[in-house]
Amino acid sequence: MNKIELLSPAKNYEFGVAAINSGADAVYIGAPNYGARKSAANSITEIEKLVKYAHFFNASVYITINTLLYDNELRAAENLIYQLYNIGADAIIFQDFAILEMNLPSIKLFASTQTNNYNIERIKFLDKIGIDRIILARELSIEDIKEIRKQTKIELETFIFGALCVSLSGNCYLSRYFGNRSANRGECAQPCRNIYSLIDNKGNTIVQNKHLLSIKDLNLENYIPQLIDAGISSFKIEGRLKDIDYVTNVISYFRKKMDLILEEKKLDKTSSGKVQFNFKPDLENTFNRGFTEYFINTKQTKISSIRTPKFIGKLIGKVKSCINGNLVLDKESDITNGDGLSYFVKDTLNGIRVNKIIDKQIILDKPININPGTIIFRNFDKKFNNLLSTQPTKRKINIRFIIEQQKDELVFTAEDEDNIKISFNYIPREELALNINKQIEIIKNQLSKSGNSDFFVEDIVVNLKTVPLFKISELNNIRNQLLILLKEKRLSSYLPRSSNYKKNRVNYFEKKLDYKNNVINLLANNFYKCNGVEEIEDGFDLNPNIKNPQLMTTKYCIRYELDICLLKNSHQEKVD
Repeated sequence: MNKIELLSPAKNYEFGVAAINSGADAVYIGAPNYGARKSAANSITEIEKLVKYAHFFNASVYITINTLLYDNELRAAENLIYQLYNIGADAIIFQDFAILEMNLPSIKLFASTQTNNYNIERIKFLDKIGIDRIILARELSIEDIKEIRKQTKIELETFIFGALCVSLSGNCYLSRYFGNRSANRGECAQPCRNIYSLIDNKGNTIVQNKHLLSIKDLNLENYIPQLIDAGISSFKIEGRLKDIDYVTNVISYFRKKMDLILEEKKLDKTSSGKVQFNFKPDLENTFNRGFTEYFINTKQTKISSIRTPKFIGKLIGKVKSCINGNLVLDKESDITNGDGLSYFVKDTLNGIRVNKIIDKQIILDKPININPGTIIFRNFDKKFNNLLSTQPTKRKINIRFIIEQQKDELVFTAEDEDNIKISFNYIPREELALNINKQIEIIKNQLSKSGNSDFFVEDIVVNLKTVPLFKISELNNIRNQLLILLKEKRLSSYLPRSSNYKKNRVNYFEKKLDYKNNVINLLANNFYKCNGVEEIEDGFDLNPNIKNPQLMTTKYCIRYELDICLLKNSHQEKVD
């Protein structure tokens, strides 16, 4: 493993381009149907445009077909995979094992985190049957990942930033149970972000009306080197439903950070090109619920956002005084007109807008009355967002031009950072330059002007015995033609890798499967039976009337979080 991937969400083509321009090595995007974010679906035409854009930079495009499928959807899903293969998509991210029984083209298959990649025996099984990559459960620690790496050869991907589900992925049925909107069908209503009360078995209310199941957002930026050492080759950012500023800011931040880490470890990124940043990325200026390292070090820490699941913002100070409904803070800040501020009154989050600043007084869009000492956050930074709405990043491929003499012709060559090159012969005018050095300077100056193209000219080599006299327009035409030809060659040179999956038959580690294995169609049923499973219960989406179902499986202990855990030195692994 000498190449490391930074993987970005893409809600649509525009978001995907923003991610690649910000430094993503790969993006994952929803297909027209069967994606785990139903509201983030895309047409084949849109995906094809993104594939072409990404492949120029040697970036990959992975397609999410990661919902459970009913029998009447199987043929359409198989046809969709062929369409995606034909437009050059690099991989399919799947949940339903029915896909493994289909007659598929040789497209890479990634086991979604929705396949519940938490149990090492299940991960070993997926490795044995030839799945190309496993997207690991977020609940795993570094030590867990090290052990998985020891016992498998498969590519390992893990989330390092973004929203967290309180339940193990694929094993949450709350939304389906309470509102008939299945998370395993891309329609989660996010009941975990609602208000709940905690009541003991005697009917005593321990906590009332709090967001008890709402978890902070994941941020493992400080663990990237250890995760690389543990065997992770793809680092994933969550957020296909977030806005485009989130994608630009977060991917830019992690691109910068990972470049330093890869340089130190003498590793490469999986894509090509270098990003020019016109702003300073800041994770605190992007939507988050506060950050947690979750279970990366095995033991649960403070991981909940109990007061609110909304974006609180970046702390900027405390109220020093409230004058005529406007604010004076206890310290200097860079607040500007149009900023959004937030604050808590008891446990209720409130928001206000800044109209203007007069001396040190913050004039608000509506007068408020809050106590001195109240903490103020900024949840909308107008200056920062204005930067993101312009052209915050630009990605270019480094190239060099070489000019050589060949009999009566000149050979112009353009060669890029991936050693892809094109050449063409050019018959110059017979008139020679009198001032050779000045003419070479003119040649280099004109050829270096790559403008708004996707290339950056880092070197020009002129190996000529005699130097012809060139018109400026001639040199511009030569440069433009070289760039067009090189771009075409780059696109035609991209070759997606083939899949390792060959419908291997390997005995599954269990003989009996319950509803939490999510089998809801005949092909998935056949897959397990062909791999040694003897008894299979219908999945919850096919049989929601199961008696006393376990609606959620989680490592999160509410009592532990509230410092009222019944166990002293450990905490519960499961809450039903």
